[in-house]
Amino acid sequence: MTRGLGAGRYADPVLAADAPTSVHELTTVDGAHVTGVLRVPPGARTVVTLMHPRQDVTHHALVPHVLASGRAVWTQGSRSPNNDLNLLHEQAVLDFAAGQVFLRERGFEQIVTLGHSGGATLAAFYCQQAALAPGQRLATAPSGRPVALNDATMPLPDGAVFLAPHPGQGALLQRVIDPSVVDENDPLAVDPSLDPFAVANGFREAPVSAEYEPEFIARYRAAQAARVRRIDAAAAALVAEGRAANRAFKRSGDAGERRRALAPRIVTVHRTDADLRNVDLSIDPNARPYGSLFGRRPDLTNFGLVGFGRMSTAEAWMSTWSTTTTNADFLRCAPGVTVPTLLLEFTGDQASFPSDIAAFATALGASDLTVDAVPGTHFGRELTAGAPSGNELASAVIHQWLAARFPA
Repeated sequence: MTRGLGAGRYADPVLAADAPTSVHELTTVDGAHVTGVLRVPPGARTVVTLMHPRQDVTHHALVPHVLASGRAVWTQGSRSPNNDLNLLHEQAVLDFAAGQVFLRERGFEQIVTLGHSGGATLAAFYCQQAALAPGQRLATAPSGRPVALNDATMPLPDGAVFLAPHPGQGALLQRVIDPSVVDENDPLAVDPSLDPFAVANGFREAPVSAEYEPEFIARYRAAQAARVRRIDAAAAALVAEGRAANRAFKRSGDAGERRRALAPRIVTVHRTDADLRNVDLSIDPNARPYGSLFGRRPDLTNFGLVGFGRMSTAEAWMSTWSTTTTNADFLRCAPGVTVPTLLLEFTGDQASFPSDIAAFATALGASDLTVDAVPGTHFGRELTAGAPSGNELASAVIHQWLAARFPA
């Protein structure tokens, strides 16, 4: 049987330890509904929380490991789990807040956030906003949509674990977006001078590592930023169009204007699996295998359905996927994280690189900061056959860090 291009990218599931489990629906301060699963070993006083802005983490691979340490685990979804078409990070922070309030009301003595990948940036964004007094928090999303952060109760966690954090979905998208796209309406149109998968530009037949020249890398990255700015302009125009229609409706009450205001304004972004580092292992070197988060052949998956930010509303583009306008940027949020912090790297990560971890460590505001690394890929798979998985190794480090600060 032919293996799929993305086969093996995720760690194999592990059954959670037996613990009393309950499912809860919470209401956010702005009236949205979110769900979470609470697993509580007998006598647990500390709870570890996992949340991702766009993925269901109910069965995250670290859940059974944390439960085995005697600590409770809270896994929470956002208001639109597994569907980031209209993901506004500012609203996801409100979802995060509802979970933190719920756990305080349940009487847990210590709450520790565990953010993995994009969940790390969400947790850092939450900590940054929660540390501010009401009235100083963000009042709007980047599109101008009002958000109720200043009305929300936002208790600070007692500690934060950041596992394999990438720089934020906007910054990540700029890294992986293909700048050789010459027509946003044509998924196959290519500028040969910027084609990352052209032999003439340094690509080699997979899985041989590519060899891009510094001049091409610099030109490619500049073109990536330029493409993001072009999409920024298109998204801003769409948002302005919708707002103009809404203002016209408010003046006239005309149903046609209301329909224009309600019509979805969708941004489609082709080819977002084209980070040069995934095929040229000499760029920002670490122990990563050839290939991207989405599969072992980026030269193929780049043209497929998978990829970051492939389809979103114009508002979601501005809030989540644009490195220019998003507020959910790990480096910018990190100084606001002052609680005891563990920053944990996977040494074979395909999305967070040693230079990222070094920058994050410098930026984080915690005086109690531990930085460590274990072998593994971004999703916690082992680097070599037969070796312990990255998730197993990460769990051991997390357990040791928790044990020193937060009794079970």
